[in-house]
Amino acid sequence: MELNFEQQEIYKLQKDTLVNGLIDIVPLESFEKKLKESILNNKPLKIKFGLDPTAPDVHLGHTVVINKLKQFQDFGHQIQIIIGDFTGKIGDPSDRDATRKQLTDEEVIYNAKTYFDQISKIIDKENIEVFYNSKWLKQLDLEEILNIASSITLTRLLERKDFTNRFNNNKPIALHEFFYPLMQGYDSVALECDIEIGGTDQLFNLLMGRHMQGHYKQNEQVVLTLPLLEGLDGIQKMSKSKNNYVGIDESPKDMYGKLMSYPDDLMEKYINLVTHYSIENKKALIENIKQNKIHPKNAKMQIAKHIVTLYHGDKKAEIAEQEFNNVFGRNALPEQIEELELNAGIYNTYEFLTDNLSLFSSKSEARRMISNGGVKINGEKLDETQLKIKLEDEMIVQVGKRKFKKIILK
Repeated sequence: MELNFEQQEIYKLQKDTLVNGLIDIVPLESFEKKLKESILNNKPLKIKFGLDPTAPDVHLGHTVVINKLKQFQDFGHQIQIIIGDFTGKIGDPSDRDATRKQLTDEEVIYNAKTYFDQISKIIDKENIEVFYNSKWLKQLDLEEILNIASSITLTRLLERKDFTNRFNNNKPIALHEFFYPLMQGYDSVALECDIEIGGTDQLFNLLMGRHMQGHYKQNEQVVLTLPLLEGLDGIQKMSKSKNNYVGIDESPKDMYGKLMSYPDDLMEKYINLVTHYSIENKKALIENIKQNKIHPKNAKMQIAKHIVTLYHGDKKAEIAEQEFNNVFGRNALPEQIEELELNAGIYNTYEFLTDNLSLFSSKSEARRMISNGGVKINGEKLDETQLKIKLEDEMIVQVGKRKFKKIILK
């Protein structure tokens, strides 16, 4: 197919922007062909994104995919949001070592609404199509379900790492869990999607969409995956359960403070995946950081302010930055510190930080932070060899740059 000069420029811009940050493009040739046909025929591509509403909160890790959807939307493509009100009650087994608890209709509806309200801060909710997959999945009779099941082997399903691990470790796999990827794949058949997008942990499920479309003699969708975003600890993927997340509904102050605490070596990833800078500005900022033309702290402040602005606006981002500078720029203590009454005595260091102060979710997390010099008592770094702590009245315990507790002796 031949594109004229103007169309070629549009194609190059779209391709360069849309492939930025991607891990998988399956297959690349098909992606390029679909993009060219879309431009040549002035016909938007249908971009599928499935929401499995198992939790109501959205954090920056979730926005990695949503930001890519916004790029597609900005280029005029049609975003198809599928709310898995049917599959959500099965529960996505991805990255699970046990059967996920099935949700009720009420939980699914509540989580879906809350999730959708939050992602509307990023994408234009007036210019997307929203579908509930119960509309077509509830209509499938047993004969059609058996037809779907006949298209895949148990051996292929067991290729999934989570299923394999559970099988090898003699952990139960409920039969209905095998149907999750099949049902998600059938969503692509119902909507005749051109492209489906998700995190790398969803690759098996997304490829199932291609498989099911092929089974039903449709043009197969292209699968695009994006990396999972490490959380503030710089090690594990961002997750509320791991307490290493930045929620997009958090206060500007908390959001800004958290965004100053992730490791410097993650800055390039955060720039590419969670900012809305142009490709040129992303590349320029990353290059300036690598060449030491901008101090890492100043770069991180720029990124933090940009992200807070996205979700709270310029004015609140400016105030959040000022508050951060007032407290941490002068190494001053916050005006308000949570106080906790405890009995005088000598405490085990790790139990004190986890059980008594609830500053960490596990002793291993506390040990890791102490070894990195991230825990202070009255301004002095806690040594990892210090296994006991003697409490003093009005003792200040600090974790990182933003968590403080004051001990008041009973």
